[in-house]
Amino acid sequence: MVLERLLVGEEASLFVLTDGEHFKVLPASQDHKRAFDGDLGPNTGGMGAYSPAPMATPELLARTEEAIVRPTLAGLKEDGIPYRGVLYVGLMLTEEGPQVVEFNVRFGDPETQVVLPRMELDWGELFLQTAQGELDDAPLPPPAHPAAVCVVAATADYPRRSEKGLPIEGIEAAEARGVLVFHAGTATDAAGGLVTDGGRVLGIVARGFTLGAAVDAAYAGIDAVSFPGMRYRRDIAHRALAPKTRSTT
Repeated sequence: MVLERLLVGEEASLFVLTDGEHFKVLPASQDHKRAFDGDLGPNTGGMGAYSPAPMATPELLARTEEAIVRPTLAGLKEDGIPYRGVLYVGLMLTEEGPQVVEFNVRFGDPETQVVLPRMELDWGELFLQTAQGELDDAPLPPPAHPAAVCVVAATADYPRRSEKGLPIEGIEAAEARGVLVFHAGTATDAAGGLVTDGGRVLGIVARGFTLGAAVDAAYAGIDAVSFPGMRYRRDIAHRALAPKTRSTT
């Protein structure tokens, strides 16, 4: 027998660093799982993300810490399995409050691409403190960048199938526009050229003083990139902003 409970609300992603005793919560983000605009089509590994997630208010995050994160870490310790590392908390923000959809023990893609670039930290030092059990209770400094947006460039038939070996152009032109380009499904061919090697090919990330500015910069960056059949969602962050009409070619 399988028992299921329907959770209705907005989804949000939360990353927590813990050394088994102390923990630090990174800024919240929201992913776009559906393949097509308007949250239509099949689920994917993620067609884009943005941070901050406006629905994840400071009050809601504080409630999540006390009602979910702290009891979870305490329960693991009580069971003799103190956990050190990254705890991914997938949340559904319901009328009754935040509810857990899933836990994971890693950073998630593409949410990580919008959360970490907002922070100006020595990540190596922070991860070392996490591994060695030396985190403290001091809060992290506020993000240096108010907002970040990631738009994923995918092959034409993703997620049904992935097309490999398609030549990719425009990476340097995109970077010249100030975006970060993360490679998700790329490879080099025999001639040393960059080609597709998966369904989700690139993550184009832009930071901005506002979420709207980051959206505009991310789409300006992805406009410089091309490969045969490339497509992407045109409404990343639509839950937080009015949808914008953009070309996918």
